[in-house]
Amino acid sequence: MAGIQVKALVTAVADTIAAHAEELTALDQAIGDGDHGLNMKRGFEAVRADLPALADKPLPEALKAIGTKLVMTVGGASGPLFGTLFMALGKELPPEPDRVSLAAALARAIEAVAARGKSQAGQKTMLDVLFPLQAAVAAGTSPAGIADAADAAAEATRPIRAIRGRASFLGDRSIGHVDAGARSTALITRAVVETLEKSA
Repeated sequence: MAGIQVKALVTAVADTIAAHAEELTALDQAIGDGDHGLNMKRGFEAVRADLPALADKPLPEALKAIGTKLVMTVGGASGPLFGTLFMALGKELPPEPDRVSLAAALARAIEAVAARGKSQAGQKTMLDVLFPLQAAVAAGTSPAGIADAADAAAEATRPIRAIRGRASFLGDRSIGHVDAGARSTALITRAVVETLEKSA
């Protein structure tokens, strides 16, 4: 993946998170600390600021650097979790990934996120989007289908009772709200998919 593509991907994700920061904050205010949108925006703006250096790195190294930056700048629980996702992807992906290697790398990265968060699917977290996302990639789903699957998976967190994270303290009151981390994951997925389609 050429440097220009890394630049395009980072720009698309940072723009998307910035555009949806208020939405993410509102979701988090309902069942969390209320800072998810601001924290994610800060993290990806910090990544954007590193673009000159990132653009010169091979994809795996760029992903590791992005993950490290997110851990340092996002804060809260989201920093370590999203940072782990990107760092693990960087560790597992080859420089020129295909669908098979991407699906395998995603599976291992998701395992790393689950271990870091001591969570699993069905607990109203970003994992509820990551698992369907990985399954869609592994199944050879179209790019648009992958993005749609991520959106649907985020929406499907609405009726779930939170088991992990700040929302878990609310018990049944967490039901009826979309998880902010799941929504962020879906937004990032769509930004990446649409950017890759444009450059294909």
